[in-house]
This record gives sequence, C-alpha cells and structure tokens, in this order.
Amino acid sequence: MKICSLASGSKGNCLYLETGETRVLIDVGLSLRETLGRMEASALDAGHVHAVLVSHEHIDHIRSAGAFSRRFKVPVIASHMVCKKAEKYLHKATVIEFEAGRALDFRDIVIDPFPITHDACDPVGFILESREGRCGSATDLGIVTRLVTEKLRGCRALNLESNHDVEMLMNGPYPWDLKQRIKSRHGHLSNEESLELLHELAHAGLEALVMAHLSEVNNHPDHVVATTESFLRDQDICAPRIVIGDQYRPGAVMEI
Repeated sequence: MKICSLASGSKGNCLYLETGETRVLIDVGLSLRETLGRMEASALDAGHVHAVLVSHEHIDHIRSAGAFSRRFKVPVIASHMVCKKAEKYLHKATVIEFEAGRALDFRDIVIDPFPITHDACDPVGFILESREGRCGSATDLGIVTRLVTEKLRGCRALNLESNHDVEMLMNGPYPWDLKQRIKSRHGHLSNEESLELLHELAHAGLEALVMAHLSEVNNHPDHVVATTESFLRDQDICAPRIVIGDQYRPGAVMEI
C-alpha cells in the first residue's frame, strides 16, 4: 500500500492511495496543472491512476476531478446527487455513481462510501479494502458518528481530519456565524475531537496516518503535532508513521 497527501486544506484537497493493483485519487481540489506537478514531484505517475473518487461537491474537493478524468480517460466515482450538483465540473467525464452506504467493487478493491455530516449535498468518507487490508479517509466531518467510528476501525492507513484548535477558532477573526458553522455537526472536526477518535481507532495494524484539512487561520501544524504526540504517548498499541497534511506541498509517500 501507498498513501500520499498531495494537498490538504480549504484551498484544495487531493489524496493518492495505492492498494493492491489499483491506484486512485480521493478528491482533486487543485487545478489540474498543480495536481500533476505535485504528483510528478512525488514520483507518482498520473497516467497509472485508475479512478478519481469524490467525497462531496465543494470546490476544494472537486475542482479538477472532471478534467483529470477527461485527460487520462478514467472514471470519476461519485454519488448521484454529487454528479447532479457538480455537473459543470464533471462535464463529459466518465462517471460511476454510487449510493452512500452501499459498497461497490472496482478492479481488485471494494470501495465503501459511508455517510458523514457536513454542509454538502451528499458527503461521504471512504473505505478501500483489498487483499492488502483497509485504507480509510474521512475529512469534513461535522461530528464523529458511531457509523464513522465503526467504518474506520481496522485500517492500515488513515486520512483523518484535524481542522481547528477550538481556542484559536473562538478567539480568531472569523465572524460568529462562521465560527458556529465550523463547530456545528455540519462543520469540521477539532484537534481534540480528532484525538478522541484516534484513541478509538488505535490497533496494532495502524501503520500510516495523515492528519488532514488543517485550517490556516484556526490551527497550526505544531498543535496537530502535539495532538499526534499525545496519541502516541498515551497508548502502546500502535506507532504509525504520521504526516501532517499541507496545503502548499505534497507530503511524503508512505509505503506500508
């Protein structure tokens, strides 16, 4: 398995996952040119990607999904509602539609899109399962539901939101209604909430962890490093390799 965060944050998200014989991108929220540049810098061949998975229709997740699909003649895998809502981004792209909560087979993997709470039309997280095990991705999480926790159990690799520090958010420059939206069940996960979820998900087979979707205004990488250090210190079940997702440069390619 390989996992690489090519971009993570409100200006664009893109995650590379390779499992078994299949290589996918989860979301393409950068321009196509920037996406290809970051893949080249990470020694990842865009021409060998088999599909683009779309978690929801916000532009920082779908900006170039259609363009990538058209350029490399690979399908976009997204929900029916997202395809309708984001038709202008997916124009003339080959589309495979799914229904949240129903797994689908694709090449040698099973893709399990599970519903999450966010202010989008049909947002999902993803589990990808193959002979090599499970990979999970869950960002833009308003709250951690019981379903989210159960779906993410047993993953070898995780891409998990750690969006904001609550104190920085509440004392920061955002207007009150935006602060409330971020903290709501339809917003984003705080560092503290992410840490609680990590303790629920700790198991001996967790080998790679991307802390994702950090706010540039309401968070700082040092705070998220402290979160992960606390996680590693407070349990002796696992010691995954950890990358802090970055908005402006790709992270390391973690091979497990």
